Amino acid sequence: MPDILFANTYFLKHDPKEYRNMNLYAPLGTLYAAAYVQSRGYTAALFDTMLADSEEDLKSALDRHKPRFMVIYDDTFNYLTKMCLTRMREAAFRMSEIAKEYGCTVIVSGSDSHDHLEKYFQHKVDYAICGEGEQTLGELLDFIARSEATKQTLFDINGLAYVKDGKITLTPPRKVLKELDSLPFPAWELVDIDRYKELWLKHHGYFSMNLVTTRGCPFHCNWCAKPIYGQVYNSHSPAYITRQMKMLKEKYSPDHIWFCDDIFGLKPMWTTEFNHAVNKEDAKILFKCLSRADLLLKEDNISHLAGAGCESVWMGAESGSQKILDAMDKGTTIEEIYESTRLLKKHGIKTCFFLQFGYTGETMDDIDKTVKMVNDLMPDDIGISVSYPLPGTKFYERVASQMKVKQNWTVSDDFEMMFDGTYSTEFYRVLHKRVHKEYRTRQLLREPMKHLSSFWKLPAYAAGWLTSSRKLKSLS
Repeated sequence: MPDILFANTYFLKHDPKEYRNMNLYAPLGTLYAAAYVQSRGYTAALFDTMLADSEEDLKSALDRHKPRFMVIYDDTFNYLTKMCLTRMREAAFRMSEIAKEYGCTVIVSGSDSHDHLEKYFQHKVDYAICGEGEQTLGELLDFIARSEATKQTLFDINGLAYVKDGKITLTPPRKVLKELDSLPFPAWELVDIDRYKELWLKHHGYFSMNLVTTRGCPFHCNWCAKPIYGQVYNSHSPAYITRQMKMLKEKYSPDHIWFCDDIFGLKPMWTTEFNHAVNKEDAKILFKCLSRADLLLKEDNISHLAGAGCESVWMGAESGSQKILDAMDKGTTIEEIYESTRLLKKHGIKTCFFLQFGYTGETMDDIDKTVKMVNDLMPDDIGISVSYPLPGTKFYERVASQMKVKQNWTVSDDFEMMFDGTYSTEFYRVLHKRVHKEYRTRQLLREPMKHLSSFWKLPAYAAGWLTSSRKLKSLS
């Protein structure tokens, strides 16, 4: 029987929008933690919430594995987890309570538990890891297993929270791990890869897996929460990532990789070295990644991305208004967005935009500039959100006095305005629909042969554009 049963809090079936999309990725951060404790001599199993129906499924996993420890370890490399959705928080509470009923010591690690320690301790959690988790988890397990044979105390373990004498005790923070290559590869053997592959092929016609090359981000976007790594980043070497890709290619044969870094290729010359390494070692797999307009324009990065097998780049464009980008402390310009998009298309790389509406001070003129940028550049895809205040950010501090009762979205397409924005929640929900419908209509009309299989949707897109435009006008 394994010593530890790991789980992640994100249940795909609890998020209707993402369940429709069926972009299934294993909980990578959890797999890194499992591999790390296995390297220290512990045995582990995984309750995979991406494939589970509900929290109650945990009972059968506990019956089967009978672990001593239940570790609810959030995948901080997945933006859906980092959104701290209340439905997933409820799932974490329920899993903790179930595990406690089975006699487990319950340990949690993640952004949401870091921000809401008291709530988690109220739901049967024994220990909470604050910050990067692997080393703290390893030391905690060692302490519990060997406490009678050591003079160490819980307070000697950095990056930990626990309840003592009815009060939450926080130990000194743990420094982040700099030598990421010292970590073992994620524990892929704990995952039902065949099931993931079956679902990917059924819904998309190809099989995608996830990898990460960095931890953290050094940029200063003031709405971005960084409770785990702070304002620093560290990077795996191109050689480490190439070895991991080669292993996945030989063992699982993925058609595609999602590099789920906050920003891919941050380190100077990293993309250049990565391009050379994957081609030299025959490890190249088509991939998508996230980047910034300014970073893409450095060091011939776009050319090297293309050479390494990059199929698409999701760019944090955010807004077509320089006023809004500056207010966000984004550090990029509209000109850089236009130029990087031009070069990506020149090299045959699909260009996709993350857009954010509702930032403080945004007017209809700023919204129109964003829509114009999309119409001018016609990216291959867009993802739209509204500004979302998370604890620990300058943006949260700026709007804290305006915050309403609801302070986290329930699911990923909630779109609730949780502060007093320029317009109402309903306005931004309709704006989301209107921009998407206009974009899809223009996309089909501009390149009908490229999107022939979807051309039958044109009347519905055009009608949605017209209807939402009328409603938006009345709401504004």
